Amino acid sequence: MSASRVIWYAAATKKSPATLFMNCHIKPGASKNREGIAEISEEAVELCVAAQAREGEANKGVIKVLSEVFDLPKSNLQIVNGLKSKNKTVAVVGSWVSSGEEESLKRARDYLDKAVDNA
Repeated sequence: MSASRVIWYAAATKKSPATLFMNCHIKPGASKNREGIAEISEEAVELCVAAQAREGEANKGVIKVLSEVFDLPKSNLQIVNGLKSKNKTVAVVGSWVSSGEEESLKRARDYLDKAVDNA
């Protein structure tokens, strides 16, 4: 998996914690058994959610799926760009994200690769 701009790290500052950012392409309305990480392309993490893209339901589905993939509480994930688009940027914070850039990116890649393998 190329991590060029699919997933990147922003170090902690006085005002914000260390954060991983991820470009995602969402496919809403998928069947329940297809829900999850479908593929990791050069441009984005392809994510299928069962919820329809109306009234924020698909956005909630994105957060739910990613919280399960990364084994983090939903409160540690936030859609920071693309609330009304299939292309989204998701911010991930949490205990393991604070472990430094190299370790955090490796761990995120491992979680995503495992999710694709289990799909």
